[in-house]
Amino acid sequence: MANPADIQTVVERRRAARAPVTVRVQYATIDAMFSEFTRNVNEGGLFVETDEALEMDEVVVLQFTLPGADVPVQARGRVVRIETTGMGIEFEKLDTSAREAIDALIRELRIRQSAEESDA
Repeated sequence: MANPADIQTVVERRRAARAPVTVRVQYATIDAMFSEFTRNVNEGGLFVETDEALEMDEVVVLQFTLPGADVPVQARGRVVRIETTGMGIEFEKLDTSAREAIDALIRELRIRQSAEESDA
């Protein structure tokens, strides 16, 4: 079981809340291409679920499509965390329209979650 202090530390390091959404992420290094899933994303990065994490600080090119979007998000990122279930990737280059789309998705999901909690 995870130590609550460790979880708190991870949450505090994040600059923004993550949106709990599942999307397929294609990513590539200089040597290989991969396709996995993420279950959370924010304008700072995402967590890729994989059994074969890359090395710390490895640079990747990412592409994923947010729910309801017509155009895929393209970004460059760097591996900043490795866990048994995958790896955290921090965006290094994310254009303004992609950042705004992620922010809008997070706001929408928070509104839904708040409404569901108040209905319960």
